Amino acid sequence: MDQLHIRGRVPGLGKVVPDSELRGLDSVEDRDVELWIADGVVVEGPLPDAVTVADGGWIVPGLVDAHNHVGIAPGMGVTIEQARAFAAADARAGALLIREVGSPVDTHPLDGDPGGPVLVRAGRHIARRKRYLRDYGVELEHPDALAAEVRTQARAGDGWVKLVGDWIDRDIGDLAPLWTDDQLVAAVAAAHDEGARITAHIFGTDALHGAIAAGVDCIEHGTGLTDDLIEQLATKRIALVPTMIQVENFPSIAEGADRFPTYAAHMRALHAGAPAVFAAAVEAGVQVFAGTDAGGFVEHGRIVDEVAALAGLGWGATGALAAATVAARRWLSAGRCEVGDRADLLVLAADPRIDIAALRAPVAVVCGGVVL
Repeated sequence: MDQLHIRGRVPGLGKVVPDSELRGLDSVEDRDVELWIADGVVVEGPLPDAVTVADGGWIVPGLVDAHNHVGIAPGMGVTIEQARAFAAADARAGALLIREVGSPVDTHPLDGDPGGPVLVRAGRHIARRKRYLRDYGVELEHPDALAAEVRTQARAGDGWVKLVGDWIDRDIGDLAPLWTDDQLVAAVAAAHDEGARITAHIFGTDALHGAIAAGVDCIEHGTGLTDDLIEQLATKRIALVPTMIQVENFPSIAEGADRFPTYAAHMRALHAGAPAVFAAAVEAGVQVFAGTDAGGFVEHGRIVDEVAALAGLGWGATGALAAATVAARRWLSAGRCEVGDRADLLVLAADPRIDIAALRAPVAVVCGGVVL
């Protein structure tokens, strides 16, 4: 593996990142940096044999896609080689850290791929029989078995567990919770006892009450959040990954649900209200992170589309950039290009705080010390 040298400027992200937790490429103010890379990690320099990748430009840590499914594709049946190709597409787009929140395929064989992104996994989705997309996850016949299955998936993943919190109930023709409040409390306790964090897929409002009260660590989508629930997220430090480019598919989901007009109307209403809901979460100080939900309706390699969508929520490009880089890496306890960290970074020709589109055409993408 080549030794690399990169010189450039780190964009300051203001007080989005507390001073006490700054490290690596975290920065309150703009500053010049010089990075030396050997064996895939950032090291002390200089290195006389290093190849200069960039001398100038803007340097940011590798983007984080906090909601991705490398092991899922339309039609299912994903092989590990297909998953490898999906991961590579995400990495080329700048997503060098992926939180894989549910996959029917064990993607651990991708770990250590040269030039491949880091994956942090949640095992398989946990749902109830006939209450989620078929064959995507574990479908429990008896919902009281939830806590036990949480333990199983916590041991199969890398520190996360994923619940399906709501889905269409065909008997009532609308979104409905999958679990009772007591089942959720037991599930959260089981995850935390296993040393894992737990997140919940939730579109509507009804399922949010029990999940938030039980103390889940994150909400995926969250389109049904109300002002009082947003306040609870902020107070309890429960994160939100809104998957904005996936929410854009809600109208097409509704179009395909003509047998369930109440559900279809509900999905359209959630879509219409989503921008205001997510902006309110940002305004309230909720931890909000970038996630594409790639793997189903959303193609891989679209992380910059999600970051651009987040920039429209009132915190601008600076807030969106933090949500997809240093803030997300702190949340996931991942490196930020400090000496000893894996070398995952982007070099940009222009300041992404001024034009977020600079992320679409990086001068260089360095993934684990490999220039892609």
